[in-house]
Amino acid sequence: MSRRPARAEHPRDTGEQAPGDQVLTLPNLISFGRLLGVPLFLYLFLVARADVAAVVVLAVGGTTDWVDGWIARRLRQVSRLGELLDPLADRLYILATLIAFTVREVVPWQFTAALLARELLLLGSLAVLRRYGYGPPPVHYVGKTATFLLLAAFPVLLLATGWSAAATATAAIGWGLAWWGLVLYWVAGGMYVVQAARLVRAARGSGAAA
Repeated sequence: MSRRPARAEHPRDTGEQAPGDQVLTLPNLISFGRLLGVPLFLYLFLVARADVAAVVVLAVGGTTDWVDGWIARRLRQVSRLGELLDPLADRLYILATLIAFTVREVVPWQFTAALLARELLLLGSLAVLRRYGYGPPPVHYVGKTATFLLLAAFPVLLLATGWSAAATATAAIGWGLAWWGLVLYWVAGGMYVVQAARLVRAARGSGAAA
């Protein structure tokens, strides 16, 4: 019995356009560029210790998080590859930044552990879905908002460590964004788990009826 990829319970923000099989599109090129920014950031931050350049890379990676999706909808270039690349780039940016920031003690390890625990929860849910023939669930706007807040918080927190004149105010803004991002990240994770549980129950019910 075949399964279709998991679908959202509400219409997606891509409108009525179904994802296509395009590869070389402008949104996908932006996503590829974001992926290349991950090792560049790690090199600048951990090896070269070029913090200003690292802040720029982080800021560009965070702002373009919404750009690729907006362009895809605007130009009607929504693709299956883009639906995979966008969340992949988001997670790699967050994980790479967390590891680098923890190594240089920009953020405490407890904060990193809280975010990594959510990723492990989501990986477990995806493994269960694949067992029943489903693909990953669509990205929810709560998850996108959480990702945006985290990607906005990271360069601000990094700026706070090197800008002594406004370190207190900058750190307050950065941690405000970071904690809200963490809360929404877990809320989105819970929503994905609930959706996965519903799909598994439906699959088991269909199997029993067959």
